[in-house]
Amino acid sequence: MDTVAKQIEEVFMVIIGIDVSKGKSTACFLKPYGEVVYKPFEIQHTDSDMYKLVCKIKSLNQEVKVVLEATGAYHFPVVKYLQKYGIFVSVINPYVMYRYASVAVRRSKTDKLDSIIIAKYGIDDWFSLIDYVPNSEIYDELKLLNNQYNNYITLRVKAKQTLTTLLDRTMHGIKTLLLNRSTEPDRDKLCDFVRKYWHFDNITNMSENAFIKSYNT
Repeated sequence: MDTVAKQIEEVFMVIIGIDVSKGKSTACFLKPYGEVVYKPFEIQHTDSDMYKLVCKIKSLNQEVKVVLEATGAYHFPVVKYLQKYGIFVSVINPYVMYRYASVAVRRSKTDKLDSIIIAKYGIDDWFSLIDYVPNSEIYDELKLLNNQYNNYITLRVKAKQTLTTLLDRTMHGIKTLLLNRSTEPDRDKLCDFVRKYWHFDNITNMSENAFIKSYNT
């Protein structure tokens, strides 16, 4: 009886796999055993396109679950819009989806293929899917601030690497002279040097003694 009941339930199941990217998504509607309801199609993250997606979902008259992969901040608007209309949305950890996708044999990676794989994952794990529960506003703000801080640190490190390379070309050996750059936790010898001697003439126009005295003050 349990097997028959499960088979009957599966007839009325539809899973929607959504591959989310910046500004747009690709959705695929599947039923169990690979039956295609709607082939993968693109959705812009606009009110009109998102509402069309909601209408497609509501017109099915079946139990529907949406599955998508967590993609930084890009998936949040999609999740919030769908949940506003009472639609079940499950957000999957990217590592879990990566492991699932690595089992599938595929020759290329496209948004359409990714949406199909996400949908298949939803079918295989239908009974284990959990409806997404939004985090508190404070947690979301902290997460956003942390992402912004990490981006800032990445840009800062790249800028310092570029600066070091340019200086070594202009003032050959500068990296060796300022090898021990850390003076204080928030200071850097190389940056302090460039701030004070922003042009090569600032050094060559002085005598050696005058430069030593200037650098030490």
